Amino acid sequence: MTPQVACVGETMLLLTAAGPLPLDRSPLLSAGAAGAESNVACGLAALGHRAAWLGGVGEDPFGRVVVGALRDRGVDVSGVRVDPDRPTGLFAKDASPEGTTVHYYRAGSAGSALGPELARHPLVRGAQSVHLSGVTPALSPGCDALAEALLSDPALTVSFDVNHRPRLWGPGVAAPRLLALARLADVVFVGRDEAEELWGTPTARDVRDLLPDTDRLVVKDAAHGATEFHGGREVFVPAPPVEVVEPVGAGDAFAAGYLAGRLRGLGSRGRLRLGHLCAGRVLRVVGDLAAPPPPRLVDELLAVPDERWTASAAAAEAAGRGEEDG
Repeated sequence: MTPQVACVGETMLLLTAAGPLPLDRSPLLSAGAAGAESNVACGLAALGHRAAWLGGVGEDPFGRVVVGALRDRGVDVSGVRVDPDRPTGLFAKDASPEGTTVHYYRAGSAGSALGPELARHPLVRGAQSVHLSGVTPALSPGCDALAEALLSDPALTVSFDVNHRPRLWGPGVAAPRLLALARLADVVFVGRDEAEELWGTPTARDVRDLLPDTDRLVVKDAAHGATEFHGGREVFVPAPPVEVVEPVGAGDAFAAGYLAGRLRGLGSRGRLRLGHLCAGRVLRVVGDLAAPPPPRLVDELLAVPDERWTASAAAAEAAGRGEEDG
């Protein structure tokens, strides 16, 4: 069965402390899988949509963990390439009250060996839409060519999360390249802060002026909310207050919720609300993934009037803190 969304990019083994301790003080580590695009695929699958992840892993135990973890979350992994010559990348998240430090071990990984031929894969060609992020073009010339091939293909509907990772780019390279790729996308997700850092655009409207032809531009402003620009319309939905445990992965969850809203035919406010609800769940866990709100609760929160939206969502968040997250 063809996926509704094909997510293309690198996924790595993720190591985190098994408890609320720094890595160097934790006797046990928890292993899982994480990557911007596969996080979105997992989020979509958790919301009941058909999602595939296409990427590369090594022919090693870490690769098998990655593929198995995504398969267990309902993601189609039949398009994953197993590379006998390159290892699976890995990274570790070291959470502390002062913030989270991420350590990457991905040089020469199987994921960095992807190339433009992946854009011709049947899962990509048959999907209703394709999702990728700005991490992919930073990994290698081949990955950059893959991003270009996907985004410049008029037969594909592509969403692109700018997802700027400064350590992956050379000096002065990221801003013009990410802007050029974003201008090719049908849907663009970008944080207001990262847009300002990259392009000197301090407000959401400034970002829109920079990307005037993007069909749907979503500018996320952290705890304040998110704005969707479509044609001449501008819709802002505030983010409900959330007790943040660790922020990494929340942007991917937001993208998954928003894209799920598009698949369900929701309007702008519904798409943004579903994005916020999914992001809120990830913000309060250490891992990159969390179970979305139950379907009935989602339906209730999507239906509340604007003046009750943040209070209702915050109340639901408080009531759900005892639930087990996936």
